Amino acid sequence: MKGRILVVEDDSTFRIFLETILTDDGYEVVTAADGGQGFDRLRRESFDLVVSDMRLPVKSGLELFRETRADANPPRFIFLTAFGTVEEAVAAMKEGAVDFLTKPLHDPETLLVLVQRAIGELGNSREYQALKAAAAAGLPPEELIFAGRAMGGVRDLVRSVAPTAATVLISGESGTGKELVARTIHLLSPRGKGAFVALNCAAIPETLLESEFFGHERGAFTGAVQARPGKFELAAGGTIFLDEIGELPMPLQAKLLRVLQERAFERVGGRKEIKVDVRVIAATNRDLQGEVAERRFREDLFYRLNVFPVTLPPLRDRADALPLLTDYFLRRFSREIGKRLAGMDAAAMELLRAYPWPGNVRELQNVIERAVILARERVTRSDLPEGVLSASAHKGQDGRGLLREAEREIIIKALRKHSGNRRLTAAELGVSRRTLQYKLKEFDLLSEK
Repeated sequence: MKGRILVVEDDSTFRIFLETILTDDGYEVVTAADGGQGFDRLRRESFDLVVSDMRLPVKSGLELFRETRADANPPRFIFLTAFGTVEEAVAAMKEGAVDFLTKPLHDPETLLVLVQRAIGELGNSREYQALKAAAAAGLPPEELIFAGRAMGGVRDLVRSVAPTAATVLISGESGTGKELVARTIHLLSPRGKGAFVALNCAAIPETLLESEFFGHERGAFTGAVQARPGKFELAAGGTIFLDEIGELPMPLQAKLLRVLQERAFERVGGRKEIKVDVRVIAATNRDLQGEVAERRFREDLFYRLNVFPVTLPPLRDRADALPLLTDYFLRRFSREIGKRLAGMDAAAMELLRAYPWPGNVRELQNVIERAVILARERVTRSDLPEGVLSASAHKGQDGRGLLREAEREIIIKALRKHSGNRRLTAAELGVSRRTLQYKLKEFDLLSEK
């Protein structure tokens, strides 16, 4: 949908006419038959734009407009007015209304042009506010999140889907920045002022997942000494981000499907149906279609999640982004540690370019943080880890083989660091224990300690 519009009009024929025009042009339209109904809708729901008659039963259009001005993210208003109320409409414009149209409406296109302009301006304002919110939340600037030519298409997709209510599925290898992209979509959306609640489906024991999702009532299980809301309730009016959705157990997949279909659920141990207005963004480093074929993931849930797919390229396909990303991390960690470094020398940068980055941006971040700690005046090749240094010795090797070799070496080092503890190893690598198990089998490392 292009935007969410509330139409407040007491003439039923004209109200249906307006609803038809706007719906046919791709907007989500909600209607109210008088100012009282309009006020109730505005109090309970979020809208991008209100198209309202000036003169209404219960509350006037001007009263509705003034009631919303104190909201954190108020909707824009376009007024419909008879000849006798033009002065009131002009006064409302001085207070911030977008514009007004006189009744009867002879040309529907005039309304559509005004609506398009109003929602377009709202999108520009929202993008500016999102950038400010991202900076306040400590997120990297947008040019860092979408650095590299290969991310240009991703940026366009994010800007297109953000203003809508569509469910988004973000795919990509571990460490490519899926949560950052999800947060960007949230901040650019009409829900940007609402909560962004993240839940890693692989990081929580299966026995506790349902309670994390939906909450529980007192006495629902041993230790449930009081009722507790789940992540879906906490995200009401905002966005829930379900990371590593491919790790979700089959029984919970069925319950998530119901939430996506009906936006309703019950707490564990409860009988009351809870309705929730929440946007869902999911992420995976798995081939979910392959998981469906292997009967490890529900096909109907996959299609519910895959409404708007976004695929993030790995860092090895974004080599042109390395200088920008490296400089950002170098400055950030120098500032945090309290060092003044002159940057990175050319030889060290060439080594970074030669390395295949199996851990993607997350691995680059770790490498630069380590280098900043070790560096004296500037980062040199001696400040880089052995895995990056050895990559240059295999420059002529097939790229895929080099990637596998580097990935195997990283897993071995992490396993040894944690004395073979696979839970800690998986946590450091940013993957689930199931993914780590697959990799150990793939690289013949099941006996590695």
